Amino acid sequence: MITVNPDGKIMVRRCLVTLRPFRLFVLGIGFFTLCFLMTSLGGQFSARRLGDSPFTIRTEVMGGPESRGVLRKMSDLLELMVKRMDALARLENISELHRAGGDLHFPADRMPPGAGLMERIQAIAQNVSDIAVKVDQILRHSLLLHSKVSEGRRDQCEAPSDPKFPDCSGKVEWMRARWTSDPCYAFFGVDGTECSFLIYLSEVEWFCPPLPWRNQTAAQRAPKPLPKVQAVFRSNLSHLLDLMGSGKESLIFMKKRTKRLTAQWALAAQRLAQKLGATQRDQKQILVHIGFLTEESGDVFSPRVLKGGPLGEMVQWADILAALYVLGHGLRVTVSLKELQSNLGVPPGRGSCPLTMPLPFDLIYTDYHGLQQMKQHMGLSFKKYRCRIRVIDTFGTEPAYNHEEYATLHGYRTNWGYWNLNPKQFMTMFPHTPDNSFMGFVSEELNETEKQLIKGGKASNMAVVYGKEASIWKLQGKEKFLGILNKYMEIHGTVYYESQRPPEVPAFVKNHGLLPQPEFQQLLRKAKLFIGFGFPYEGPAPLEAIANGCIFLQSRFSPPHSSLNHEFFRGKPTSREVFSQHPYAENFIGKPHVWTVDYNNSEEFEAAIKAIMRTQVDPYLPYEYTCEGMLERIHAYIQHQDFCVAPGPALPGAHTPQSPFVLAPNATHLEWAQNASLAPAAWPPAHSLRAWLATPGRACTDTCLDHGLICEPSFFPFLNSQDAFLKLQVPCDSTESEMNHLYPAFAQPGQECYLQKEPLLFSCAGSNTKYRRLCPCRDFRKGQVALCQGCL
Repeated sequence: MITVNPDGKIMVRRCLVTLRPFRLFVLGIGFFTLCFLMTSLGGQFSARRLGDSPFTIRTEVMGGPESRGVLRKMSDLLELMVKRMDALARLENISELHRAGGDLHFPADRMPPGAGLMERIQAIAQNVSDIAVKVDQILRHSLLLHSKVSEGRRDQCEAPSDPKFPDCSGKVEWMRARWTSDPCYAFFGVDGTECSFLIYLSEVEWFCPPLPWRNQTAAQRAPKPLPKVQAVFRSNLSHLLDLMGSGKESLIFMKKRTKRLTAQWALAAQRLAQKLGATQRDQKQILVHIGFLTEESGDVFSPRVLKGGPLGEMVQWADILAALYVLGHGLRVTVSLKELQSNLGVPPGRGSCPLTMPLPFDLIYTDYHGLQQMKQHMGLSFKKYRCRIRVIDTFGTEPAYNHEEYATLHGYRTNWGYWNLNPKQFMTMFPHTPDNSFMGFVSEELNETEKQLIKGGKASNMAVVYGKEASIWKLQGKEKFLGILNKYMEIHGTVYYESQRPPEVPAFVKNHGLLPQPEFQQLLRKAKLFIGFGFPYEGPAPLEAIANGCIFLQSRFSPPHSSLNHEFFRGKPTSREVFSQHPYAENFIGKPHVWTVDYNNSEEFEAAIKAIMRTQVDPYLPYEYTCEGMLERIHAYIQHQDFCVAPGPALPGAHTPQSPFVLAPNATHLEWAQNASLAPAAWPPAHSLRAWLATPGRACTDTCLDHGLICEPSFFPFLNSQDAFLKLQVPCDSTESEMNHLYPAFAQPGQECYLQKEPLLFSCAGSNTKYRRLCPCRDFRKGQVALCQGCL
C-alpha cells in the first residue's frame, strides 16, 4: 500500500480540480505557439518582390539573427512547459494510484492522461528544435552567399553626393532607422543593407541616382503607351448598371435612377454628337471611387436611403457615372477600400510606399473620403498623380482653405480643406464659386406633350412641403407661416414614418409618407407650390419641382448663413454667405419660378402666397441641368482641363514684351488686345477676358456678375502684374508681392498695389473693405454658366 500524508491528500485533491482544465490550457498554448511560429516564419518567407515564386526564399529580406532568435525563444518556452508538465504528470500519477485503491496494474486504455499530453508537448518541442536547426543552417548558408556577392559592391553602396539628388543621404538615414516600420519596404526588397536602401530609393522612389552596377534595362523600360482609342457615345446603359455593383441600398437607388433616365441620356448623346460634329475625342480610362459609400468611412448614407435621408449626393454620383459612360470613356467603379487598393496597385503594408505600377487611369473621380483613403495608401504616388484627381465636393472648397500653409497661418484650416490641389479640381453640385468647377446633376426633362398635360392637370391650391425627414419640421415658428398657407392651400408632405404619424407634422398636413421617385414626381405635377423650410440647403428637389411646373417658395436669411453663424456650415472649407435656402434657384432662375421672402414677416409671406396663386408658370429646367447640358460640360472638362501641365504665365517679376491688354473705349475695364497673341494652352480662351477693378469690400464673384459676366480664376495670372494696374490708370506708389487670397488688389489709403505670390491662392471669392480687387471676368454660354462662348 502507498500511504500519503494528509497534506499530500489535500494537494492531490486541489490538483484533481485544476489539472484537467490546465492540461487543455497548456495544450492550447502549445498549439498557439506553433501557429505563431509558423506565422512568423511565413512573414519572413513571404516578403518578396513581384514575380517571385511564393515558395522561393529570398536572402535579401530574411532577418537571420531575428529568425533564429524567435526559434530559440519558442524552443526555450516549450522546454520550460515540458518541465512543468512533467511535475504535474507525476502529481496526477499519484492521484490515479490513490483512486485505484491500491491496484498497481493499469489497463491499456487507462494510461495516465498526463502521459499522452507529455508526449504531444515533447513532440512539438522536438519539431521546433529541428526546424530551428534547419532554418539556422539555411540562413547561415544564404547569408554567407549574400556576403560573397555583395563583397565586391560594398564600396558602391554608400549614399552618393549628387547635387541633383540633395535628399538622398537623408533618405538613406531615414531608411536605416525606419525601414521595418512598414512591410511594404520588405515587399520591394529592402533587407536592412545599404545596397537595398539605395536600390529602393533610386528604382522604386526617386530620391537617389541609379546605381552604376545595377541592370538599368528593367528599371528604365517604361510601359508602352496604349494606342489611342476614340471615344464613341453610348446609348445602352446595361453594362454601366453591372459596373455599379449591388448590395447597398444607395447603389440600388442609383441604379434605379440611371435606368429610369436611360432614354433621356441616349437622346442627349445623339444631340451632343450632332453639335460636336467630327470633333475627335480620345477615350480616357477613368476610375470612380465613391468614398462615402465605403465601410471605412461609415457609409452613413445607405441606411438612410429608405428613411427619408438626403439623397442629393447619390443623385449626383448616379448622373456622373451615367455621363462618363455615355461619353464613351472606359470606366471602373469602386465602393470599397479593398477594390480601390487593387485597382491602384497598392503594395501590401501601411501605405508608405509608391504604387507597384504606373497609374492605369487618366482621371480619378472621388470625394473627400476617397481623397483621404488614396493619400493614406498611395504613398509618394499620391503627390505624383494627384493632378489627375477630381473631387466631387457638394458645397465647394475656396482657395484660402485649400492652401495648407496659408490656411494654417490665417485661420482657414478645417477638417476638409488644405489639400493644395488646383481649386478647379473640386467639382460642385451648384455653381457656388467659379474657383471650383461646376459638375452639377440632371433633372428629368419633359417633352412638349408632358408639359401640356401638366399645365392642364395643375391644382391651383395644392402645396407640397420640401422635407422628408421629421427633423426638418421641427423649425420654430413654422406653425405661424404654415397656418397662413393652410388658409389658401391644401398642404401635402412626404415625411418618412414607420408605424405612426410623426408628431412634428401638423394635423392639417396630408402626409403621404416616403414616396418612390416616380410617385413623388406625380405629386409634384399636380401641385402648384413647392415650399421649403430653410433646410436642406441646395438640394436637387427644388429644380425637380420647377421642372414639373411648381413654383418654389423659400425663406430669405437675414443675416445670411455661413460658417461664422450656423452649425451646418461650420468646418466646411468655404466662407460663402448663403442668403436663402437655394441661392442658385434665387440668382439663376428667379421669378416667376422662384420666390424668396421673409418667413418671419407674416404680411410679406401672405402677400407672396396670394400672388403665387394668381401666377401661371410653365415647367422650366435650366439647360445646364439637362442630360445634354451635363454631357456638354463634362466633355469640355475632360477635353480641356489638364492640371498636370506646368503653369502658364509667369508670376510677378516677369516682363512680357508686349502687354496683351488694352483699356476699353469707355475706360471702365481691360480687354484682351486684338493684336496680342493668345496664351498657349489657355482654357478658357484668353480672348474672352474682361478685367474690372472692384469697389472696396466687393468680391470678384459679385463684381463680374454685376456686369453680366462670370469670374474666371484661370485668368488671374494674366492680370498679376503692375502693367495691369497702369493700364487701368491706378496710381501705384508701391508694388509688393505677398501670399493673400484677395490679391491682386489695390489698397487705399496708401496707394499700394499688391500682387499674388502663390498661384494656388488666386480666388474669385473673398473681400475686404480695405481692398479694391482686380477681377478677371469672361462671358458664358446661355444656360451653361461653366463654359464661355468659345469653350466648347
